[in-house]
Amino acid sequence: MTVPLPPLPPTVEDEEYRPGGRDMVELLTEEHDQIVALCAELTDETATERRSQVAQILTATVARHLSGEEQYLYPTVREALPDGAALADREIAADSELLRTLRELGGTAPEEPGFARLVAELTGGLRRHAETASKEIFPALREVASTAELIRLGNRVEIAEEAAPTRPHPGTPATPPWNRVVEPALGVVDKVRDAVSGRQTYVEDLTPRPEA
Repeated sequence: MTVPLPPLPPTVEDEEYRPGGRDMVELLTEEHDQIVALCAELTDETATERRSQVAQILTATVARHLSGEEQYLYPTVREALPDGAALADREIAADSELLRTLRELGGTAPEEPGFARLVAELTGGLRRHAETASKEIFPALREVASTAELIRLGNRVEIAEEAAPTRPHPGTPATPPWNRVVEPALGVVDKVRDAVSGRQTYVEDLTPRPEA
């Protein structure tokens, strides 16, 4: 095994064994594409009500995504890649800035002057985040990790994201073991607030765009 993984129950000793689930690199790449697409809707050409809904869903989507990466992607990068520690530290610091911007965006209405500035800042940061992953991190991980390892990590990322916060919490621990304790606890609180307020948090909740 080349990549550090959480303990697992015994499995068949077969090098060709492929566990069920999604490859972490494929999963996170798809999420990056989804996030960038959401950013593209936060322009003046989009109706105010929809921009508000998209911003709300983008916030929850990014919060879950970053939580999953910090719990499993970056620890793997840190241990498996030659320059992994510096790379992980750099990306975690950038994530904190993204969360701070998301938190500020959450308190700004689309019609307010600062909204466009925050969207531009957030979009630039998220595009950089996705590009760094696609060019620096993911190709390097594919060189050192087996398909089975990446699928097992992908399964853990999906579980972590489902339990993750739906709001930005930039001051919380960003590395294991404490983030794996704190994030699910904050996730419970956020989900209760979402249920009480009727807040939408998934891309599937977006109302269809009106026909042109």
